[in-house]
Amino acid sequence: DKGGEEIPVTQASLTEKASIVGRVGIMLLSCGTGAWRVRSSMNALAEEMGITCTADIGLMSIEYTCFDGDDGFTQSLCLTNTGVNTSKLNRLEHFIREFEQGEQEMSGEELHKLLDQIEEIHGLYSPTALGMAAALACGGFTFLLGGGLIEMFCAFVGAGIGNFIRCKHHFTLFLCIASSVSAACLVYAGLLKAAELLWAISIQHEAGYICAMLFIIPGFPFITSGIDLAKLDMRSGMERLMYALIIVLVATMSAWIMALILGLQPVDFLKLDLTQAEWIVFRLLASFCGVFGFSIMFNSPTRLAAVAAGIGAIANTLRLELVDLTALPPAAAAFVGALTAGLLATMIKNQVGYPRISVTVPSIVIMVPGLYLYRGFYNLGTMNLSTSASWFAAAILIVAALPLGLIFARILTDKTFRYCT
Repeated sequence: DKGGEEIPVTQASLTEKASIVGRVGIMLLSCGTGAWRVRSSMNALAEEMGITCTADIGLMSIEYTCFDGDDGFTQSLCLTNTGVNTSKLNRLEHFIREFEQGEQEMSGEELHKLLDQIEEIHGLYSPTALGMAAALACGGFTFLLGGGLIEMFCAFVGAGIGNFIRCKHHFTLFLCIASSVSAACLVYAGLLKAAELLWAISIQHEAGYICAMLFIIPGFPFITSGIDLAKLDMRSGMERLMYALIIVLVATMSAWIMALILGLQPVDFLKLDLTQAEWIVFRLLASFCGVFGFSIMFNSPTRLAAVAAGIGAIANTLRLELVDLTALPPAAAAFVGALTAGLLATMIKNQVGYPRISVTVPSIVIMVPGLYLYRGFYNLGTMNLSTSASWFAAAILIVAALPLGLIFARILTDKTFRYCT
């Protein structure tokens, strides 16, 4: 009846209220944010509507129950796929903030219409633009790992084509990773072979082929799994961690098989002859490009991507300089880098109004040691077990240090991370 559509949602039935809470929860989950953020948002909405909500949240599903003192309403919701969309996350956070500040007067139907509008805007960028973003990110990555112009150019083209294939075709997870990684390696090897035949360049430039596939790194699930585990969201934390590990395993396996077929080996990069000041300037620039590219791949608007890139440039250059100048172990430097990114994001968050996670995660994805993970796997495949173990150990320490850095930045700046409520 018409009258029911116009009553404020706070006076609506339990089913109506619960449908808003559940819908916002599953939309947030589809953006790639962690279970802690999903749960706290669902609780905030439920509280404003005068009900309580308990939720069990995984990587792709939510089971939740709402109570209003007399009745209970239980529902199970799930996604068909998981991904990252920081633009949608940003709009949902604004929706929740506005709801807390007085949109409870709107009816359930009006709120659903608002959510429809948020859901309508899917990707901000075309597969071609996302290919360019991956090319930019991997070009920056290549320099940060020690590659020169030739490696950067080959990785730029390889990553661009690889990510274009990944975004253009909606393949299932394993096929998507294998096809895009194989294409990136193939393009890198092809360009290098052509350059070798035409201009007789050194074969040692093949060192950068692994940089062409680093766009596949699952930074968001890696970092959000750490944050979820810190908040004792075991189910979501373990599911996200497994998802990230599956991507790393399939990607490194694909790259290793391609390396065997194409006769490539992960040799060391040729030394670059740069002064300390030049290193710092170029690292700032490469980190900015890398983080900007990753942010665009996470569907961030350009202004948000630029903010994340500025933070990432400072935090990542600090991390690399600490390793170079103070002989700090890479894992400890990664912790300091992530802590710096988290603190800078908190300082800027109030000025720009973006969700903290959509700034911090892209800014530290560039610190995830994809090269170490690949070298660990490559040496495992060739049965160099001690070399493999040392690469894996270094990678695991850094991967563990990154979410820890962000969590401690949150502990220092956010009451909800300091005290149990």
